[in-house]
Amino acid sequence: MEERIIIAGFGGQGVMAMGQLLTYSGMVEEKNVSWLPSYGPEMRGGTANCNVTISSDPVGSPVVVEATTAIVLNKPSLDKFETSVVTGGNLLINTSLIDRKSNRDDLNVYYIPANEIAIELGNVRIANMVMLGAYIEITKAISVDSVYKAFEKVFGESKAHLLPINKQALEKGAEAVKSLVNA
Repeated sequence: MEERIIIAGFGGQGVMAMGQLLTYSGMVEEKNVSWLPSYGPEMRGGTANCNVTISSDPVGSPVVVEATTAIVLNKPSLDKFETSVVTGGNLLINTSLIDRKSNRDDLNVYYIPANEIAIELGNVRIANMVMLGAYIEITKAISVDSVYKAFEKVFGESKAHLLPINKQALEKGAEAVKSLVNA
């Protein structure tokens, strides 16, 4: 098993946090992992992306050139990374901020209104967790329980009180994908 993931969006959307959660979750499950962040010139509001690899075998390079999955949170990220996904791979699109469909018909594309779901839960800042829940439901690359265990490692003890709403966001993301598959 090897999942090569590109996560991309604006700075401040939780792109790096998603990558770190995936990486630590893989470590919890004793898988081989890598995480490579990339920031634009501005942190909050600029572009940000990261490459994550989760594998049962050693990881040769942290750079993801041919992604098995891309999770894109804004339109510039879709424009940039849509072509980086391998045929048959997964493309998760945040329809709250992206007003176009995928140009590819050789991918499994999932359209998820992450911001709207996060707002329904009471905090737009958890849209990234909605997308992460969708990703986990689609790929099963890691378990959601591992994300719960990794949460404190990534966010620290001071943010532990945020775990319940983040759990809800993960669940809603999984539900959103299930409803797309069953539609």
